[in-house]
Amino acid sequence: MTLQFLADGLIAGSTIALGAAGVTLTYSILRFANFAHGEFISWGCYLTLLISGPIGAWSASSIDAIGPLSVGWNVVLAAVLAMGLTGLLAVALDAILFKPLRDRGATITAVMASFGASMALRALLEVLFSSRPAYFSRDLQIAIRVTPGVRVTPDQIALMGITAVLVAALHLLLSRTGIGRALRAVGENPALARVAGIDVARVIRLTWLLGGALACASGVMMGMIVQIRPTMGAELVLPLFAAAILGGVGSVPGALIGGLIVGIAEAATVQLVGSQWRAAVAFLVLIGVLLIRPTGILGRAE
Repeated sequence: MTLQFLADGLIAGSTIALGAAGVTLTYSILRFANFAHGEFISWGCYLTLLISGPIGAWSASSIDAIGPLSVGWNVVLAAVLAMGLTGLLAVALDAILFKPLRDRGATITAVMASFGASMALRALLEVLFSSRPAYFSRDLQIAIRVTPGVRVTPDQIALMGITAVLVAALHLLLSRTGIGRALRAVGENPALARVAGIDVARVIRLTWLLGGALACASGVMMGMIVQIRPTMGAELVLPLFAAAILGGVGSVPGALIGGLIVGIAEAATVQLVGSQWRAAVAFLVLIGVLLIRPTGILGRAE
């Protein structure tokens, strides 16, 4: 067993952490486990791919790779636009499907409906883009030697850096701004927050917008280092929830820690046992946390 598993785990964990941050944010505010969150990852990635083409056609120089990275500014700009569009997709899905169920107090029905929404969104992606893998770039990158036995590509280094920046920005938003205080107030007691003059409906829309944007960022990063497929988000659903629960539901730094732990555990399993057991790791982590410490690492009892 080599130390390469640590690098692989940190890279995979960074992708998981961003998606888990969206999951923990949505659940902490709405008390709702949205199993369609993985499809926001897929849709965000495909929207980025779709938008990057016209941007590249409009400005040919934007296709050129940024320094050692495999993608150009057209993908970066497309990713920013796609984050907004994915957030709007999440808001629209809530308005059409989840809000009517939430207003009736049908929480369990809403969770089951999220499974149906997940399958519908995935099927629509396959109809629109087919099930063939796609790529932002087919250029091969040379891995950089970090330490003896550990190599990473420039894309992977950028992925970990962007994850740290986005998670830190979200944590500061929630802990240091009026918007964050409103989000926390609605999460604690929506009725009391409404009495205090907080627009609860606006806060809920903002929650979905942020969750969708983070899912898009996770999808774009996954698409850069692996490949783009309609099922890419569905394959991350269990690791996302495992990371969110491990870190502590409601804690954004906890989502980062949980994502990194799940990623390293999966990478270690691949080296020790084999890749066929990788999917089982997130399930075992989830069961273990629920049995030993249900509040997670940074979570708190309610």
